Amino acid sequence: MRAVALYGTVGSLLLTGLTGLTATASAPAAAHGTGALVPGTPGIPGNPDSPAEARGVVLAAERAAAKGIAFGACPAAEGLPAPVECGTFSVPVDYARPNGKHISLTVSRGHALGSRSVRQGALVFNPGGPGGSGMIFPLLAGLSQWRKLAEAYDFIGYAPRGVGRSAPLSCADPAGYGRGPSEAPEHPTAAYKKRQIARAKAYAQGCLRRSGPDLKHFTSRNNARDLDVLRAALGEQRLNFVGASYGTYFGAVYATLFPGHVRRMVFDSVVNPSPQKIWYRNNLDQSAAFERRWYDWRRWAARHHAVYHLGRTEREVLASYHKAVERLGRRAAGGKVGPGQLQGVFVKAGYTDSAWASGARALSAYLRGDERPLVALASPSAAGAPAAENGNAVYTAVECNDAPWPRSWSRWERDNDHLARRAPFETWSNAFMNLPCAYWKVPRQRPLDVGTARKALPPVLLLAAERDAATPYSGALELLRRLRGSAALVTERGAGTHGIGGGPNACVNGYFEKYLLTGVLPSRRTTCAGRPEPRAS
Repeated sequence: MRAVALYGTVGSLLLTGLTGLTATASAPAAAHGTGALVPGTPGIPGNPDSPAEARGVVLAAERAAAKGIAFGACPAAEGLPAPVECGTFSVPVDYARPNGKHISLTVSRGHALGSRSVRQGALVFNPGGPGGSGMIFPLLAGLSQWRKLAEAYDFIGYAPRGVGRSAPLSCADPAGYGRGPSEAPEHPTAAYKKRQIARAKAYAQGCLRRSGPDLKHFTSRNNARDLDVLRAALGEQRLNFVGASYGTYFGAVYATLFPGHVRRMVFDSVVNPSPQKIWYRNNLDQSAAFERRWYDWRRWAARHHAVYHLGRTEREVLASYHKAVERLGRRAAGGKVGPGQLQGVFVKAGYTDSAWASGARALSAYLRGDERPLVALASPSAAGAPAAENGNAVYTAVECNDAPWPRSWSRWERDNDHLARRAPFETWSNAFMNLPCAYWKVPRQRPLDVGTARKALPPVLLLAAERDAATPYSGALELLRRLRGSAALVTERGAGTHGIGGGPNACVNGYFEKYLLTGVLPSRRTTCAGRPEPRAS
């Protein structure tokens, strides 16, 4: 399942009070520069690029620094109003051949709003994925939670390779992508599994047919290399970066490959970077974590039975959900919303508390005979299909290319049948989404052993919610260990929303903002009280 932090919901969230926790000071990171390039600092043994790739990154960065980015009005396709500006920068498809084929990646910029004396350069943002675009990031400058950061930094968004207008990938006809109704069986039959195997094989073949030999170059390592070229194109000596969800993984790859190019980095909702987890085991762990969040929602709905009438216990709420699944399996709501679309509503609720009430209202109304709220909430969007297909294509290419996956169907079936006995909600849906990787014909990489030598990396900040489903909390602890004394972790206790920096928790935001403005970290393990549960409405 794609793990994309929902930063777009920030404006609708309410701030909570400070917890009173005290931060201990760390030395601020070095000041940013204005275009000079800094030699890379070696990371832990065994991790560097090949000599050809290392030379290719240096050459591409030098060229980008000399050329810069010609920012101007954004194309209408981006939907970004002035004063946001857009431009492009060039990267080699294959860094081992920097004089070979290049692609252009799109960038957006919102100028820092403060006086020259408070400005600190560019802050680059990635919202996750793989397959997510950060192009809308400059618009966050208009939100109160981001105001002080917007005074200090140019807000830089970009679309990674393959995403949006950045040499877009496609694996299937977008016109037919994601159409409903669809099924989402928790315990699929042998016949259903056979159909999904055929679909996975066809999808993997479609990726290769549509992209050809370039497909193998859509990887997390290349995303990290592209980020270094963007740093240089922006005229920045050292990188300021906020990565959420998958953005934390290739951000950690960046920190491993280019620790000497880091100024400040925030890893928000952390992917477990262990090579043993990338990516097959991470997806199994994610399915187990979504079961916990699904339980959290059911328990919340039961406490608000007087509003939603879904049941007085979480088991009764689950029975109401299954009743709706059975009914939708017989007749789709509005001709488009089947069990798969209903499940999608509550997968979204697993990402963010802000979706809890809308899901409960729609399910309640549907069971009372009014399908209109569910149709409005869950119907697939024909207009959004091309972007959805593009995002899924990039997700598939990056995850399949990054690491070896089991090629034996019996392994997939055994592992997911076993997990689905205790975590049925979306285990098999997640497995089928990733199943093309079992039939991938492109050479795989070995995952980078992420980590840095002690004191090789400036201080960086990790943020994590304790019950995050998309990136389980253990991932933050693993990255904290691997960054060898260079990181601090702020935990939102008892919470599960995915993507917490710049959201409604004032305690989290205090550490987030202080670090990016001053370089000062809290103590290595710091806790903020969780946000209040959403109100029933």
